[in-house]
Amino acid sequence: MEWYQIDKIETLDTPFLALYKDRIEKNIQMAINMVKDPARLRPHVKTNKIAEVCRMMMDAGISKFKCATIAEAEMLGMIKAKDVLLAYQPVGPKASRLLALAERYPQTDFSCVVDDAQAAAHLSELFLAAGKRLSVYIDLNTGMNRTGILPANAPDLFDRLQSLEGIEVTGVHLYDGHLTMTDIRNRQQDSDKGFDEAMQAVAAMEQKGDTPLAIVAGGSPTFPTHAGRKAECSPGTFVFWDWGYKTKYPETPFEYAALVVARVISIVNKDTITLDLGYKAVASESPFPRVYFLNAPEAQALSQSEEHLVLKVADSGAYKTGDILYGTPLHICPSVALYDKAAVIEDHKIIASWKVIARDRSIAI
Repeated sequence: MEWYQIDKIETLDTPFLALYKDRIEKNIQMAINMVKDPARLRPHVKTNKIAEVCRMMMDAGISKFKCATIAEAEMLGMIKAKDVLLAYQPVGPKASRLLALAERYPQTDFSCVVDDAQAAAHLSELFLAAGKRLSVYIDLNTGMNRTGILPANAPDLFDRLQSLEGIEVTGVHLYDGHLTMTDIRNRQQDSDKGFDEAMQAVAAMEQKGDTPLAIVAGGSPTFPTHAGRKAECSPGTFVFWDWGYKTKYPETPFEYAALVVARVISIVNKDTITLDLGYKAVASESPFPRVYFLNAPEAQALSQSEEHLVLKVADSGAYKTGDILYGTPLHICPSVALYDKAAVIEDHKIIASWKVIARDRSIAI
């Protein structure tokens, strides 16, 4: 029996998300081994969005996390995570929601990134009025060109933030998600350049301040390039992995731990079949292929709609309606967010169902 197959799933509706518990545990341990110390990991939870998965990381010794939404931060507060960085500059109502989180979950140290003095001043006013002080990380733009301030301009922003009594600059954050080249040597070279620019900014800011600044760096593609540095590494996809990263970054040793499970619902002709895996059930922002089927590796996507995925196969006579296909998505992160729960697999058996709680934009706050 192949590792991914599941006993007694005849009565389960498809498509569904399957999580393989032993593989999640292995991936967590591999990430720890790569950095030598769990204190140097700050995993991004946007991939998994599941409290039970985050508890598994905490049980392995990981105490720091990164997240993208207030709901993800709230999930981490609910399970009493020690240290949570919102990798997002909260503006508008999000700033008030972050304060509400800090007040409701005092056992968790919440922080966020900033790249703008006006946004930082608003946060300072809110937290100061509540008798609190918020830790912030200056967000550095080392080439992603999505958020952040150029490293050369960071010391000036640091100066402006020093007068804000409701916040304290405790570190810098740099996400180099633009470094997606397959060759690890090219990724390392460009990663080194961006990190060197960040370190020059850190050195200038530390001369102005009186405490060392923490450094949070990278994502899953650049995780290997930062693993040996004096920085907190924040991969996210590693915990589940996917077809896109497995094929593009073979030097990274993680295993598939999450699959989408679908059924054949129609035999169209001699070389075409249709599954119930539409783009409501798997990330569809990428061109085909969007899914690699472990038990139908020759299948090629022809078209996809909300509820259907049409595949070309060598011989449709090898399939019958109702057959189960196990697929690893090209991009697992948004695929997880399409499901409200996941089936947890151990020894080919479903042992639990975990709620994908942080897919909600708001849990309670």
